[in-house]
Amino acid sequence: MKKVLFVIVFIWSFGSAKAQDGFTFAHVSDIHIGSNNSEDDLRRTVQSINNDSSISFVILSGDITDFGSDAEFIVAKQILDSLNKPWHIIPGNHDANWSESGTNSFKKIFGGETFFFEYGGYYFIGTACGPNMRMSPGQVPRENVVWLDSALKHLKNKKQPIIFVNHYPMDSSLNNWYDVIDLLKTKNTQLIICGHGHANHQFNFEGIPGIMGRSNLRARKDVGGYNIVTIKNDTVIYTERNPVTQGEKQWAEVALYKHNFKADTTTYYRPSYAVNSTYKNVKTVWEFTDNSDIGSGVAIPGNLVIASNSKGFIYALNINNGKKVWSYKTRGKIYSTPAAENNFVVVASTDNNIYCLNTTNGKLHWKFETHKPIVASPLIKNDVVYIGSADGKFRAFDLQTGKLKWSYDGVKGFVVDKPLFYNNKIYFGTWGTEFYALNADDGTLAWNWNNGSANRMYSPAACYPVAANNSVFIVAPDRYATCFDAETGNVIWRKQDPANRVRESMGLSEDSSLVYAKTMEGEVIGISTKADSMQIDFKLNTSLGYEIAPTAIVTNNGLIYVPSDDGTVVAINKDGSILWKHKISNALVTNITAALNSRIIVTTMDGKVVCLETVR
Repeated sequence: MKKVLFVIVFIWSFGSAKAQDGFTFAHVSDIHIGSNNSEDDLRRTVQSINNDSSISFVILSGDITDFGSDAEFIVAKQILDSLNKPWHIIPGNHDANWSESGTNSFKKIFGGETFFFEYGGYYFIGTACGPNMRMSPGQVPRENVVWLDSALKHLKNKKQPIIFVNHYPMDSSLNNWYDVIDLLKTKNTQLIICGHGHANHQFNFEGIPGIMGRSNLRARKDVGGYNIVTIKNDTVIYTERNPVTQGEKQWAEVALYKHNFKADTTTYYRPSYAVNSTYKNVKTVWEFTDNSDIGSGVAIPGNLVIASNSKGFIYALNINNGKKVWSYKTRGKIYSTPAAENNFVVVASTDNNIYCLNTTNGKLHWKFETHKPIVASPLIKNDVVYIGSADGKFRAFDLQTGKLKWSYDGVKGFVVDKPLFYNNKIYFGTWGTEFYALNADDGTLAWNWNNGSANRMYSPAACYPVAANNSVFIVAPDRYATCFDAETGNVIWRKQDPANRVRESMGLSEDSSLVYAKTMEGEVIGISTKADSMQIDFKLNTSLGYEIAPTAIVTNNGLIYVPSDDGTVVAINKDGSILWKHKISNALVTNITAALNSRIIVTTMDGKVVCLETVR
């Protein structure tokens, strides 16, 4: 990495002197290593770039891999290392959503998930796009927004033009686009570059010119492609290149200039929080804002709320006022929801360790090291900790001592969900298209099931399974709801209903008569737990619109709490009427946990922990 940085500095010194003569770089995007022909397509592009001495550097704007696996990252790095020019890379949603390493491998293998360099009189700044480890619209990670703010404030030359790079376009497909845009408008931002759409396209992002580059994949054609970018005379020119024939077609030419953002009187769309004024029967008791993403939920032992974040911290907040009581630092990002019992809290980190802390003071009680990062959530039952991992194992520990009770070593894919304990069995899914039932006493396999899909993205991995009446229920991204016999694993019914497109968000009614599932249209359906088919006995339109949040539905004290991917929580009465809606932020709701009386604790991906209370 030091060698690459040296080359960048050298080129910047040379490039500055030649700014008036212009310069050329390559924009490569959406490589998707792991998909069909992706490796050949990337090798062709690398060879084409290497053969062009006019290209000074390469920008790679995300979706480097198809599934975010370590193996895919390693292949991509091996191919990109054959470039004979400096290259600058950021992750896309495919690199972060299904990451077995909890998004650590990208940073480890490529040296970072952001970049900042100068060339030809321009600052080039790139950030990650998220969503990290959870299905939702894109979201520049909270820590990346904090980093961007700092980077812009500490520019050596405040007037120097900026070219910003992100995988997502800077529009509402990115939950926090306006946070980024507002920061960019404080400086001389002249161009935004992105990928994600797989096609060449020009944009106007609130007055800032934007250009989306095509995917490097060939798709239905014989050859893939990339873009050659020339900046000269305050103009950027985009030319698509065929890496085999070297044929070129210019398709975009945009003037670059300093914008007077302060004089722009245009009213740009921002998310509305008007719903909070509509419903007066809910109030915010307290709110804690982290400087990092919170891709997990909380545990509530006694008067504490224990949370974790993507900076690797486990911390406790006072449940009455949200003030921090203690914190403990791990060496990896955390996407594991803590579990607490008997004065101990257990949470896993992507530093390969499972931690057990004392809830009173946050001191380490025991830890167990695995062979790979852990993004799964633990379950504690009868003083036993149950948790999956990314190393092909599912384990059980004694809560008091940390001693390994048993390990099941036949897990295909990695585990991200919280297991279900039911009828003395442990149930969980994986990102390997599998669903398992293990005997809780000794970890032996009771049964397992495969959904039959060749696409790992359809795995029953992100939902929290539920059980009732000797049946286990799951929903998955393949839009199927499935009911198993809890003892044998036989499929009682399995249905994909186009009128009710379930995905990953589900929960169980308090009387266990209904399985609640959120559809992609933002409706909540209640499926009978007794019927021998997918019998829908309850249906409500929450008016959330298109919805892909995988977060579990929670029931407590006669209310149904429904999460969303835009920071809104909906409370529904048992009779199907909406009691209230409340918008916390514009990011994915990552967890809802019932607290005492009429309170719930809600976490959001942009670092918020909020205590809400229903006012009767």
